[in-house]
Amino acid sequence: MLFDWDYTFEILPILAEASIITVNATLLGFVIAASLGLIFAILRMSDRWWISLPISAVIEFIRSTPILIQIFFIYFVFPEFGVTLDAFTAGVIALGLHYGAYCSEIYRAGMENIPKGQWEACTALNLSPYVTLRDIIIPQAIPPIVPALGNYLIALFKETPLLSSIAVLELMQMAKILGSENFRYIEPITIVGLFFLFFSLVSALLIKRVEYWLNTRRG
Repeated sequence: MLFDWDYTFEILPILAEASIITVNATLLGFVIAASLGLIFAILRMSDRWWISLPISAVIEFIRSTPILIQIFFIYFVFPEFGVTLDAFTAGVIALGLHYGAYCSEIYRAGMENIPKGQWEACTALNLSPYVTLRDIIIPQAIPPIVPALGNYLIALFKETPLLSSIAVLELMQMAKILGSENFRYIEPITIVGLFFLFFSLVSALLIKRVEYWLNTRRG
């Protein structure tokens, strides 16, 4: 048989369990990316060159190097400097750091789109930079960039198979292990593809709901 349904139902619970690791890596990585990206963006927009210049260099360095190399570096090289991380943690940090650099540009574009007069008004009212960003700038900058951030969430989710390179038993790695046991790859790989399709569609739907909710609040 080209496609063995009995084998499919046999391995489905195993892959479903592995998918939990994939989803956890995605969500944790995106939390790091979204948080770090905002910090990067704020620091890059600083008027002090000794802050903005190094941050710009870090962002461009991260964006210009492959994520797989970053995963290897954090997992294999950091121990040489006394920082030893388990494979899952190292992979999540690498994903968050890599996509944090990309998210920072999205945040920066959103904040720079705020009319200059609002920044000047905050200065005239003697508002601190923290209050200005928290209460005036960021609440206006976030809603328009939600779709772009959502795209990075889906892209990050589809990058999780790279964690198999450092032996994280995520969805793709488990599919390869199952396939190698009896040289039947079509069923596990097909299931993995369907899992990724399902989670991507669910993520896209949730992103649209968040975008609608934010626009409703603004209205």
